[in-house]
Amino acid sequence: MKPHSGTLVIDIIGGEKADAYEGVYQCTAHNQLGSALSNHIIIRQSRSPLWSKERLSPIVAQEGQSLILHCRPPAGLPPPIVFWMDHNFHRLPQSRRVSQGLNGDLYFSNVLMEDSRNNYICYARFPHTQTIQQKQPITVHVIDLDSLNDTMADYLNDTDLFSDKPVDERAPVFLVPSGSLSSQMVLRGEVLELECIADGLPTPAVSWTKLSGEIPGRRAALMNFNKTLRITDVSEADAGEYRCTAGNRLGSVHHTIRVSVKAAPYWISAPRNLVLAPLETGVITCRARGHPKPHIHWSMNGLPIEDAPKDPSRKVEDDSIIFSEVQTGSSAVYQCNASNQHGYLLANAFVNVLAEPPRVLTAPNKVYQVMENRPALLECLSFGSPVPAVTWFKDRHSGMLEGDPYVFHKNGTLEIHVSQAVNGGKYTCVATNNLGISENHVYLEVKEPTRILRPPEYRLVHRNRDVVFECKVKHDPSLIPSTSWLKDGGELPEDDRFRVHLDSLTITGVTESDAGTYTCVANTSLDQDSASARLTVVEAPPTPATIYGQPDAPTDLELTDPTARSVQLTWTPGDEHNSAIKKFLIQYEDGLHQSGVWLNLTEVPGTKTTAHLKLSPYVHYSFRVLALNGVGYSRPSVPSHQYKTNPAAPDENPSEVKGYGTEHNNLVITWKPLTGLQANGPGLQYTVRWRQQGVEKDWTSVSVANVSKFVVSGTPTFVPYEVMVRAQNAYGPGPEPAAVIGHSGEDFPSAAPGPVQVVVLNSTLAEVHWEHVPQRSVRGRLQGYKVHYRRERSLHRHNSHHGEQRSESFGPNRTRGKLPDLHPFSAYSLHVTAFNSRGEGPASATQRFETPEGVPGVPSFFRVSASDLDSLTLEWAPPHERNGRLTGYTLRYQTVNSSHDLGLLDEMDLPSNQSSVTLHNLHHSTRYKFYFSAKTQQGSGPALTEEAVTILHRAMVSPQVDIATQGWFIGLMSAIALLILILLIVCFIKRNKGGKYPVKEKEDAHGDPEVQPMKEDDVTFGEYR
Repeated sequence: MKPHSGTLVIDIIGGEKADAYEGVYQCTAHNQLGSALSNHIIIRQSRSPLWSKERLSPIVAQEGQSLILHCRPPAGLPPPIVFWMDHNFHRLPQSRRVSQGLNGDLYFSNVLMEDSRNNYICYARFPHTQTIQQKQPITVHVIDLDSLNDTMADYLNDTDLFSDKPVDERAPVFLVPSGSLSSQMVLRGEVLELECIADGLPTPAVSWTKLSGEIPGRRAALMNFNKTLRITDVSEADAGEYRCTAGNRLGSVHHTIRVSVKAAPYWISAPRNLVLAPLETGVITCRARGHPKPHIHWSMNGLPIEDAPKDPSRKVEDDSIIFSEVQTGSSAVYQCNASNQHGYLLANAFVNVLAEPPRVLTAPNKVYQVMENRPALLECLSFGSPVPAVTWFKDRHSGMLEGDPYVFHKNGTLEIHVSQAVNGGKYTCVATNNLGISENHVYLEVKEPTRILRPPEYRLVHRNRDVVFECKVKHDPSLIPSTSWLKDGGELPEDDRFRVHLDSLTITGVTESDAGTYTCVANTSLDQDSASARLTVVEAPPTPATIYGQPDAPTDLELTDPTARSVQLTWTPGDEHNSAIKKFLIQYEDGLHQSGVWLNLTEVPGTKTTAHLKLSPYVHYSFRVLALNGVGYSRPSVPSHQYKTNPAAPDENPSEVKGYGTEHNNLVITWKPLTGLQANGPGLQYTVRWRQQGVEKDWTSVSVANVSKFVVSGTPTFVPYEVMVRAQNAYGPGPEPAAVIGHSGEDFPSAAPGPVQVVVLNSTLAEVHWEHVPQRSVRGRLQGYKVHYRRERSLHRHNSHHGEQRSESFGPNRTRGKLPDLHPFSAYSLHVTAFNSRGEGPASATQRFETPEGVPGVPSFFRVSASDLDSLTLEWAPPHERNGRLTGYTLRYQTVNSSHDLGLLDEMDLPSNQSSVTLHNLHHSTRYKFYFSAKTQQGSGPALTEEAVTILHRAMVSPQVDIATQGWFIGLMSAIALLILILLIVCFIKRNKGGKYPVKEKEDAHGDPEVQPMKEDDVTFGEYR
């Protein structure tokens, strides 16, 4: 461990093994006041194991078939990154037809002749060890059996040694995943990857939909040619059923993936440090969520709370520890552990029982500078136990500050919303508790705002003339200003023609490139002001032309006919500069609430010079007028004198009033607060009233300020409440509001549905019946019922499969529901729950039922193991899914001639305990097609098909069933074909010379050789499908 530090350093030297340090570590820091714990730190050695040695036989695939090349990399820590390359380290090209799956395997939806190669190599890269392991290369031969059959038939009496059945175009079938339904679990906050890869010809296109909602657009991405759906930062809303669809012109296939989202614990409210004075009361709370719901366990100084020293002032209640009348010496560090099966959270909270007189932490004699009409914040940070009360005084403790314009924050900060010159001076904050007093002095300086009195104006200038933009600035004398100019929002060009003076910008000899918008920016250390004007450069006309310009500012503003809510404004228009005024824009400034901010009030046509203005109470109005013509707006007029409207009670109440519950015993009332202009006066507050509908006659009320939410605690669970929120200020309340109906929070249902009965409809479908739970036990709005069911085991002794938990949801008005896709001949268990928006209630008593037998699945395999002149031996294995007690097997077979015509169908029944049979008295050199299926008392299941050929000569029998894929056989056949071709050529030459030759003598002795049986070797081939 490093000195003066909690850091633990592990140096692996001297030949030590790193795995000796593997394990779980935890740091404990302690002193006389308590002990704090760190999270568990897991140390594991990174590993990159070698690939197991193996011999990989070449893979022969018929063109158009699907193909999977397995990678199966060694398990490493962390898992390796898998990719496919050739021996030249070039990545293998991938497409919609050929792609790598999430498990690292390489999938071919259909193979082409170009896929033949001997260097398919899977690589595994282990990131931590920076090593790459290589699998043995895989060789793939893609053959076109139609062309091979045509070549061989010319020399073997038109007998097809390979299947004549071509690989036709076919509808899609999923290679991954299997079946029509699967499920996947993902943790909240992690990445969800769903994959669908299909076999088909033409290559299928894959698309995705979510059956129970929409796929999140920003967090979701389709990858691997749409075969992978990837969703990042998963939340509970991402749970549901996702459907992938693979389609081509022959059809489509669907697969549904049920995604469930679990969650490791995450904080809602982590425990915080608590400082208490002797005999004070306090609470530390530890609230976390997760799925399943986290278990909360408390420790003190690292010991379980139940083993810690007893303390009568401490009481543990679920997720909270309540301290009452604590005593000196009770300081300790408490640990909260929130855990479920997916993880845990650990937090330390120091409860310090301390008696400490106040101390002001803010630096003394600090000077705050603020611009006039801006808010000022004066800090008074303090510490003490009990927590000190902070009060403020101004200038020689003339009296404690309270009320407008001051706002007092909980941390001791004093806020002045709108600073004026009279607010400047010396302020004293005093922190007090029962152990003493401490004070501090700060100073506030209120500065005049920086203003541009004479802004630059629009200029229309002839080329090669000079132009001057003025910018006269007024600022606080104690601040040092700086003035800068911008052109079109950027710096001025580096050109001697641009000359910046104290209060102007001069451009000499203007050109067309000088046209643009020029902005004067006046800065101080506290604020800034800016103003802009446009420069237009034109050619000098040969004769004087009419000059158009912005109108001059209106003048002589006058207010008449004042009332509480209106006033009449008149003005005199300025010079139009050869462009008629289109309209006047009237703006106002609220010197009380938003000084220095001019807002648009109304517009009037350019033919009018008066406007009747509607006003609001409690506003200090100043008005100004701007004129608009075809060139642009004029400068604003000089503001009118200030017109103050009197305060009044609010004219309206807050909108969007709502009542709802966030816990089972509370009611949250929220509203949209009024703006400053809507307040109509000082001292804005809200009166919040509520009563239980139909139960309470009297209203309960509370007045609050500067908030938009109030929480009523201790309410009954899910009962209707009438709520209303009324605005009021120092001059009275607003209008009587209308009541809004809300409900207190819901709780989990308290009763289980019952009695529950199960009716088995058939081998894959059952119907569940239940009775409604009592309405009073719902404790909220009933959302429906859930049936949770599980396959416990198969009733067949050879299959003890255990299925995962599944569930079906039904509406609140249902008392029955069907469970589809059950496994035949299986034992199931189920229970039913009711649920509301809070969650599920208790489960009903577990019901058990059994599904009857069904038809079995396909046999595990079916093949031809041996052939002879007139017999074939067949082998098979029972189905993986027996779905009942096997009563036997059905074997049907028929001949297939060279024209693909089928002969009569023979059928035979075989006992269930038999796994092979030999068929005798068959025709030699004849192709047979077999159909093999298993059966139970419910009937026969789907059949496997196989084709085989009886041999022509007993010497042809070979222990190898499928030698068509062997390289030596292909070479032998090619050599035989070449030898026959050479013999034919020699015979043809000798016949032309008229000589005797062995073939001619054989023809003379035995007639036409075309009708003689073949003497070359014959071979039996397995079926290609």
